[in-house]
Amino acid sequence: MVGSYLNVVIYRLPRGLSTVMPRSRCPGCEAPIRALDNIPLVSFLFLGGRCRHCRTPISWQYPLTELATGLLFVACYARFGLTLDALAGALFCALMLALAAIDFEHFLLLDRLTLPGIAIGLLVQPLLGWAGSFGAPLPWGRFLAGLWGAALGAGILLAVVKGWYLLRKEEGMGLGDVKMLALIGAFLGWKGVLVCLFFASLSGAVVGLALILARRGAGFKTQLPFGVFLALGGLITLFFGEAIAAFYGGLLAPPG
Repeated sequence: MVGSYLNVVIYRLPRGLSTVMPRSRCPGCEAPIRALDNIPLVSFLFLGGRCRHCRTPISWQYPLTELATGLLFVACYARFGLTLDALAGALFCALMLALAAIDFEHFLLLDRLTLPGIAIGLLVQPLLGWAGSFGAPLPWGRFLAGLWGAALGAGILLAVVKGWYLLRKEEGMGLGDVKMLALIGAFLGWKGVLVCLFFASLSGAVVGLALILARRGAGFKTQLPFGVFLALGGLITLFFGEAIAAFYGGLLAPPG
């Protein structure tokens, strides 16, 4: 159900439309979608992936977003149990999915998602005992972990944006990416920002090089939706970041 609503957010927010009204309609014939035709996953399969009225194909984005949301929510429960941590994790996953899908299609990371996400991440930190604070023992310490995470996330990418512009006199990255990494830091702390940025940069580089080698019209100046890779890095960090940070911390620790 949440995934179904995320599809509405993904489609409507970049177009400046309300996510509440009017009711969902077929983009082909604009017939209102009946309740029985709007059941997540089930209706897509029952209708054969087409509108009941005009037989316009329904994008695979809709069932895939619903499925991904459900699987990530189950993963949050498996990771954190029936706790506030799992609820915060589910909200974080929903934000990552929506931001990644919008950035993939429009190369936009909307303030209407990133800025409230930063605020929510900071507000919930004192209530959590999860990997988002990477072991900070007290509520005040967890809040500071989120605050430092948001500041570091914004600071790193803002420095990259300004440095690239001074060096090349061209925009290399949008401020939306800056705010998205700040959001990730607000939820996952400053250590989480470092883990996320590592995986985001690695995956982005791999995809970019693969496109160049495949000669799909890509070059070293080809624009990629970095928000997609930040979302991937954020999800990896949510579920595995504490173990990854501990592993590398152990490598850097002095003997004994």
